[in-house]
Amino acid sequence: MTVNQILSSKGNQVYSILSTYTVFEALAVMSEKNIGAILIIEDNGLKGILSERDYARKIVLKAKSSKKVFVHEIMEKNLVTVKQSDNLDYCMELMSVNRVRHLPVIEQDVVIGIISIGDVVKAIIEIQKETIQHLNSYITQ
Repeated sequence: MTVNQILSSKGNQVYSILSTYTVFEALAVMSEKNIGAILIIEDNGLKGILSERDYARKIVLKAKSSKKVFVHEIMEKNLVTVKQSDNLDYCMELMSVNRVRHLPVIEQDVVIGIISIGDVVKAIIEIQKETIQHLNSYITQ
């Protein structure tokens, strides 16, 4: 299964903010959209990503105020991205090695989607269900 197949089933809705938002404003958008990470896109280019994990580690644990800190101060700038043609094994390896839970999907320098560890796990479970059904069908013939 490829990233494109995941996006085809889940959709390719991308939520983004500017790096000049406060962390509090970013969290409000994430809460409203029910997402765990949000992309920072400026001048049509992906500049970073902000996750709940960033908030917990870089704001809460350091006793900073989310209303006073700007997104560009804590966003992750070293991004790990994938293409539509990449397969699930590659995505899982990237997520594991880089210890990330979200992968922006980029084609020709344009963000066309984002996948999460949850999306990858769900796709793997579906593949395993199909395999089990095929094996059961083969055995009962």
